Amino acid sequence: MADQDTLTALRAAAIRLDGGERDYDALLDLVGDARFVLLGEATHGTHEFHEERARITRRLIEEKGFHAVAVEADWPDAYRVNRYVRGQGEDDSADAALSGFQRFPNWMWRNTDVQSFVEWLRGHNQKTASHKVGFYGLDLYSMFTSIGEVLAYLDKVDPQAAKVARERYACFDHYQEDSQHYGYTASLSLSESCEQGVIEQLHQLQQRAAEYMQKDGVDEALFHAQQNARLVKNAEEYYRTMFRGRVSSWNLRDSHMAETLDALARHLSKDGEPARIVVWEHNSHIGDARATEVGELGEWNVGELARKAYDGDTRLIGFSTYEGFVTAASEWDAPAEHKRVRPGMPGSYEALLHEVGVDRFLLPLREEGPAHDALMQRRLERAIGVIYLPRTERHSHYFSAQMACQFDAVIHIDRTTAVQPLDPGGGWHSDEPPETYPGGF
Repeated sequence: MADQDTLTALRAAAIRLDGGERDYDALLDLVGDARFVLLGEATHGTHEFHEERARITRRLIEEKGFHAVAVEADWPDAYRVNRYVRGQGEDDSADAALSGFQRFPNWMWRNTDVQSFVEWLRGHNQKTASHKVGFYGLDLYSMFTSIGEVLAYLDKVDPQAAKVARERYACFDHYQEDSQHYGYTASLSLSESCEQGVIEQLHQLQQRAAEYMQKDGVDEALFHAQQNARLVKNAEEYYRTMFRGRVSSWNLRDSHMAETLDALARHLSKDGEPARIVVWEHNSHIGDARATEVGELGEWNVGELARKAYDGDTRLIGFSTYEGFVTAASEWDAPAEHKRVRPGMPGSYEALLHEVGVDRFLLPLREEGPAHDALMQRRLERAIGVIYLPRTERHSHYFSAQMACQFDAVIHIDRTTAVQPLDPGGGWHSDEPPETYPGGF
């Protein structure tokens, strides 16, 4: 149990969320003129986190003129959605536009909550002739898909350069689109590294950008090709380092996402108006790593890098839940399951926020005060990604942190439900798992 002074401070600062239109007035005041609002999630598979992020994002777009949503997804898959919300491409529904998400965990974006938001965003864009809001991916797992996108662009604007690019990328051919196999063999020097070729290809696209703009005249298409080439370069390095240890590969991945966010901001800033971007990623990516034990081990993340690059222009918003249900797998590349989330561990932030006794609330942390001070104490914090292992929960899903330094505000939803995949498959059932699931005791 938390001490009474701590609970009194938190209850006084908590802003109840009841589903009304003015729920997030205080959060928009906290955002102010900031250009980057990073909205987290304590799990990848929680309906309420997706739902509330969408509610906040709609207000940021409508009331503060935000230009884009950037998500923890691969660039080419998200770019297909970008075309759809802008009224381009051949897809006739959000379901079709999201069908590019095929690899595990496709349910992370192919779910009913994201589908609803994508349809809303398309409808919003249809009502305005200018200032259409985009949808972009920041992640780097789509190395082979991105190679195909670069080649498709060069086939159109410079067939000779496309031939040279195919020769550079041919280094990957015998891996049969298995990125991890490439990384393993290259890291052990069992095969030739493709590093030099992917660097040369990115430089070639950058050096001939003006020429390609004259030929094609479409700035967005060139930017898309350049981002895919940058992704291939960074992904090649990521897969080579992933077998050396967690810190190296994690830092490369988050550096890529921060680099992509910066490139997107520069691309979308027009006529002297700086772009404003909402980011949807896991708490572990958007909460400042310097306030966590993994930061002490040498990891950095997007939240830390964004705060450093855009000091005072960034807001980091975390999410928390005490118990409920989640969509997650039991191992990598396994089917999605509907799992019960255990109550937060005693002494954790989840348990503390549960004791506040309010079902849903916003807790601003940017200003110093009793609530801020209460969350300066280092406690355990839970993070559930695409895999949830309740049997080893303390080891697998908890780390220590100072929440008041990690986030500018936290949204706590005491009991949550699972996202519903658009393609549930045989492992996911809408019925609630029994109380003993998955331990059976």
